[in-house]
Amino acid sequence: MPSHAPLRAGAGVPVSKIGARRVATIAFAAQGACVAAVYTTVPAITEHLKLAPLLTTALTVGVALAAGGGSFLGLAAIRRAGPVAAMRGAMLAAAAALVLIGWAPGRTSVTCAYLLFGLAVGALDVGVNTRAAEIERAYGHSVFGSFYTAWSMGGVVAALLTAGAARLEWPVVGGLSLQAGSVLLLAVCMRTHDLPAPEGSQATVAQTPLGHRVWVRLIPFGLVLLVVYVIESSVSAWSAVYLRQTLAASLTVAPLAYAGYQAGTVIGRAGTDRLVQKLGTGTVVRTAALLAAGALAALAAAPGWPFAVLAAGAVGLGASVLAPLCLASAARLRPTASEAVLARLNLFNYVGVVTGGAVGGLLGSTGHFRLAYALPAALAVLLLAAARHFTQPSIPTRTERIPPVERADPRPLG
Repeated sequence: MPSHAPLRAGAGVPVSKIGARRVATIAFAAQGACVAAVYTTVPAITEHLKLAPLLTTALTVGVALAAGGGSFLGLAAIRRAGPVAAMRGAMLAAAAALVLIGWAPGRTSVTCAYLLFGLAVGALDVGVNTRAAEIERAYGHSVFGSFYTAWSMGGVVAALLTAGAARLEWPVVGGLSLQAGSVLLLAVCMRTHDLPAPEGSQATVAQTPLGHRVWVRLIPFGLVLLVVYVIESSVSAWSAVYLRQTLAASLTVAPLAYAGYQAGTVIGRAGTDRLVQKLGTGTVVRTAALLAAGALAALAAAPGWPFAVLAAGAVGLGASVLAPLCLASAARLRPTASEAVLARLNLFNYVGVVTGGAVGGLLGSTGHFRLAYALPAALAVLLLAAARHFTQPSIPTRTERIPPVERADPRPLG
């Protein structure tokens, strides 16, 4: 049974919000680990295969473009088999891509492996965010931040594994194979848990057009997501190379900026849901945007790698809350078609990744990596104008929370 289907009499499966939330958390952690494993090994792959700087930039852009296509593959998989099955399949494909990247003997094979990774991570992105939107709707309060905390924790662990493998002088294939095995294990551990939903809400998703007004209301969220992922891509894709080339850090130290960035996102996202409930979404968004802008400026001016690692952590602290709150607010525009909304919103995501990756790579290849962080600092200030479009989650009605057949059952819910 697809994970989004409502329970029917005699199904024998209890509604389990806790179980569904745990599975989604695992998938978010796996996605964060995959992305970190790829980005933090870029310097090692570049040196191992003797790739030209422009080719490395092209591969980064190619991953983002493939991920955009993967979003629509993920959407098709969700409609056919449900978000949990789509997440599991995407995780298996991502694990295979990590192994192929590590074992690639030349430029053609590594290019194909990176493109496969992009398709897999794009499909996984739609799956995890769709499931998170369903779970937040079932809970009736902000929980998106907790999922992205898991994403960041997965990234921190993967970045530290990359640094540890370099410290032990392992070949890059060894480190990536270890990371792929971890993702594979997480995929195997995933289970399906049903969530209550309004009668017939999911049956009409594929046939219901979003409408022109929804597209217009998506524009502010798309622009926010674009800027956020320019920042994300600039730090994630190029911070290791920035430390290595501009700040003369070793291969052991170079991944620590990414680890610092993800550590900052863990802290920021761990407090997101509580801050939203206490201060309101708009206030949290404005504060986060200002913090991200200041930290990016500090990263651009870093005199050495220790300062850069701290600045990257501050960037993560500020930027971390913006994407989950943006996606959660956008999904509430059309709750019964959240996967369609998020698949299209992801286009802004990958435009941001392409822009950040391409601009960062081009500036870096000409010796101006510091500008790659100064420019996003200016863009982050512009996010203040979009804060008013962010909304709070609403508490679901009793009909939404408990299907009629379950209300008649005196046994406690699972």
